[in-house]
Amino acid sequence: MTQDSLAYRGWKKLPDNRIGHALFSLGVVARAPYFGTVLPQVAVMEPGHCEVTAPKWVGIHNHIGTFHAIAACNLAEMAMGMLAEATVPSTHRWIPKAMNVAYLAKANSGLRAVAKLPELPDFTAITKGDDLIVPVSIFDNKGVEVVHADITIWVTPK
Repeated sequence: MTQDSLAYRGWKKLPDNRIGHALFSLGVVARAPYFGTVLPQVAVMEPGHCEVTAPKWVGIHNHIGTFHAIAACNLAEMAMGMLAEATVPSTHRWIPKAMNVAYLAKANSGLRAVAKLPELPDFTAITKGDDLIVPVSIFDNKGVEVVHADITIWVTPK
């Protein structure tokens, strides 16, 4: 099975450097504008693993000047989505179904969301539909996990 979504093909065609990552991230925001609120930058995108960063800027501040909780959720969803685009084969489709979030510490810096599957699922076994839980850990610039999200996606054959 091949992971040949439009997003993943685009990622693989661009150079693996800051310019390529910035161009790709702008393309994602053009297709899903709400992600633009966190100024995301995809840093890693491969089957089973994605990392997305977002700077701390005034547009994502909450009332105490830290990274807003829902902005962090937005970052988590983008990391999950790019992981899904690189992981779910072209024979299947996915859609977010649920998100369970724990806010672990104040986020006083820019953030890095890491979506990583412990193992790749056997998509050939998904014949009617199945839940896939994508864990996303969000770290501050000191490496402290400030938010953890488990995002459930519904995967079905096309």
